Amino acid sequence: MCCAIPSILHHPPTHITTPRRMADVYMKPGFDFSNSVRNEFLSGKGVKMPKATSTGTTIVGCLFKDGVVLGADTRATEGDIVADKNCEKIHYIAPHIRCCGAGTAADTEFTTALISSNIELHGLSTGRKARVVTAMTMLKQMLFRHQGHIGAALVLGGVDPTGPHLFTVAPHGSTDKLPYVTMGSGSLAAMAVFESQWKAGLERQEAIDLVTAAISAGIFNDLGSGSNVDVCVITADDTQMLRNYRTDNERAPKELRYKFRRGTTAWKHESIRSLVVDETVRPAGGDAMDTT
Repeated sequence: MCCAIPSILHHPPTHITTPRRMADVYMKPGFDFSNSVRNEFLSGKGVKMPKATSTGTTIVGCLFKDGVVLGADTRATEGDIVADKNCEKIHYIAPHIRCCGAGTAADTEFTTALISSNIELHGLSTGRKARVVTAMTMLKQMLFRHQGHIGAALVLGGVDPTGPHLFTVAPHGSTDKLPYVTMGSGSLAAMAVFESQWKAGLERQEAIDLVTAAISAGIFNDLGSGSNVDVCVITADDTQMLRNYRTDNERAPKELRYKFRRGTTAWKHESIRSLVVDETVRPAGGDAMDTT
């Protein structure tokens, strides 16, 4: 007589779990937040966590009837120090596409230069004019792949056969497509100008004046923005770069002459007073020092 062996003997109990390897955690698809536990542990041990840095820039863009107008200030900072008073923040991508950069200067320059090269190769391989959305896709994929470690906040604008387009690309790769956009530390002041004055169907000069006013608002209300206003107008026919379109912070000439002869200093009157009125020398008391 034989008896049936329960099937539970052939299969391990379901409540017994095998230990997972650390590599299995990172092999799972999707987002990985395992480092958050490590970061909390390090913070509890007193490790100084990195802080978000200000982009220190005002960059804007808006659509008008025939194309796109981009604008940027010209101040570059190193912490609290103004490193460059007249830098260029509107970068070349293609003849019909430009990109304004805020954030780390090296990151914005090299990122836009790389995408510009890729757009040129894309045009050669496809045999047609590259679309603005193609440049936007390349930018967002590159920035998302680096998870925000590339400090580049971008405003991308251009005109292609499908019409004018305007995008913002955040350092982590998220994008927006809007009729008017602002980015950088002076973006709130610039956005206030757009929210109150922008309207659909702007003329060319109206759009230029609006962008100039938005950048000026960032310059005069944000310490990270300053100096001059650069404007770029992109239409289906051409692209016009207006360098130093407005210079509201020119150095004024000195009203007085401050140059004196070497070794002399100008004064109005001379007065000499003796600070020591009465001086008395008293010997210090105590035992004499033994010098033997």
